[in-house]
Amino acid sequence: MPHATTISSSASHPSAATAGAAALVGRVFLSAIFILSGISKVNAPAMMIGYISSVGLPFPSLALTLAILVEIAGGVALVAGYKTRVVAAGLALFSVLTAVVFHSALAEQNQFIHFFKNIAMAGGLLQIVAYGAGRFSLDSRRH
Repeated sequence: MPHATTISSSASHPSAATAGAAALVGRVFLSAIFILSGISKVNAPAMMIGYISSVGLPFPSLALTLAILVEIAGGVALVAGYKTRVVAAGLALFSVLTAVVFHSALAEQNQFIHFFKNIAMAGGLLQIVAYGAGRFSLDSRRH
């Protein structure tokens, strides 16, 4: 008797191409916020230095430079699928740290939303740590 494909079996086991495309789109979606946030910091450094200073972090100019590097370089590496698990782990840690340091005033609705947005992004990034970049990535070309 030939194997019949059912909706549930194909939905739970997508084809390699579908899984690879979904992984790529997911990486693009996740990286967009990091790249755009890094660019916005480049475009408004004085405002960002003031914001970093307001939470009491030492060396706000250095912190800004590091944040820009993490967000832009990490975002680009994530899109490309380069050293994806390490990059995703670093961005997940960055997301949690920024949630705790900058968005911990949970009584304020805007900060509450930003806090849990960062936590949700970390969750998505940890999925990448667990499952990798997928077939449409630089990582897959190195095997």
